[in-house]
Amino acid sequence: MTKAIGFDKTGGPEMMKWVDVNVGEPGKSEIRVKHHAVGLNFIDVYFRTCLYPMRLPGGLGMEGAGEVTAVGEGASRSSSRAIAWRMQKSA
Repeated sequence: MTKAIGFDKTGGPEMMKWVDVNVGEPGKSEIRVKHHAVGLNFIDVYFRTCLYPMRLPGGLGMEGAGEVTAVGEGASRSSSRAIAWRMQKSA
């Protein structure tokens, strides 16, 4: 089981929880990444406080770097490659 910082209600830092996350096999055109670093920025605060609305439950970390550990059908990355990513969450 993987750990992450998540929240199921918006608000202050007291909403953040250390939670278990089940990371399954990647689906079509998806990859699974073992994170070596995750960036936390003001955008994470904006989502957590609902300044920018998002679907709940939510989590922190809009960018990161790590290693590809599994590749779904049709994905263009091979396993064991270094990768960096950034993400845009939608409301």
